[in-house]
Amino acid sequence: MIDKGVEGQAEAILKALRSFDFVFCLLLMNKVMRVTKLLCQTLQRKSLDLVQAMNFVRVTKSLLREMREVGWDDLVRDVESFCEKHDLEMPDMSARYKNGTGRRCQEITVEHHYHVDVFNVLIDYQLSELNRRYSEQASELLTLSSSLDPRDDFRYFKTEDVCNLAKKFYPEDFDDGEMCALELECAYYEKDMRSDPKFKKLESIAELCHILVQIRKSEFYPMIHRLICLVLTIPVSTATTKRAFLAMNIIKNRLRSKMEDDFLDDCMVLHIEKEYADSIDNAVVIEDFENLSNRRVKFS
Repeated sequence: MIDKGVEGQAEAILKALRSFDFVFCLLLMNKVMRVTKLLCQTLQRKSLDLVQAMNFVRVTKSLLREMREVGWDDLVRDVESFCEKHDLEMPDMSARYKNGTGRRCQEITVEHHYHVDVFNVLIDYQLSELNRRYSEQASELLTLSSSLDPRDDFRYFKTEDVCNLAKKFYPEDFDDGEMCALELECAYYEKDMRSDPKFKKLESIAELCHILVQIRKSEFYPMIHRLICLVLTIPVSTATTKRAFLAMNIIKNRLRSKMEDDFLDDCMVLHIEKEYADSIDNAVVIEDFENLSNRRVKFS
């Protein structure tokens, strides 16, 4: 037999779930989270660099502003369709809003309340959070860092922006003499990169850094290479750090609390880089270990 108290709670929950306030907020959050979901997933990728991350932030802000300006009518149509489909009561949007006793509540309509006090407020909060986490200084860093982006045949490369990037954000890493060397390198670097086929179709600053080291051109442009490395070390998010701490808790548990730091580091690398570890053939590892010195017993 069902307890009357439990039955009453279930009825109250069902009534709340079928209320217009809940339905409206549910569909509104669904629209907003669909915009921000891609940004959240993108910021957790290991291969993401700062320029790509800030581009995604800029696009997300633009989509949220666009939703605020022209997205209200689409949301109302979605709410109306949802209420009709599930036989829910939808209030008259042109009626006077009565949820309160103040003078303002007596003068505004239902549509005004949900549009201004709920819809606009939520989107403004999302935008303010993005602006707080990615400040104007970060936006300026994006603009200057984009000059190092190799995409479109180094389309955004500007000597002035490269020098300003080093001067404003890394003044302790470049003295006056190195700043002059950086400016001189830029003229040669720009022509060299655009004429060398090895630097065609690059998609990120990380790929550029790898190619520079691989073909040893970093030795010809040490100041630019240093600046690229500094830009690549800027943390985009804490996702990788959280993964590392989670791996530490899994590996160094209560039964293995006396594990030495070197062995812990090796185990964490294998745990975090699972894709790379799975690609390693155990037979090759055993063979290399056997070849290190003469063994009395063969492992294979």
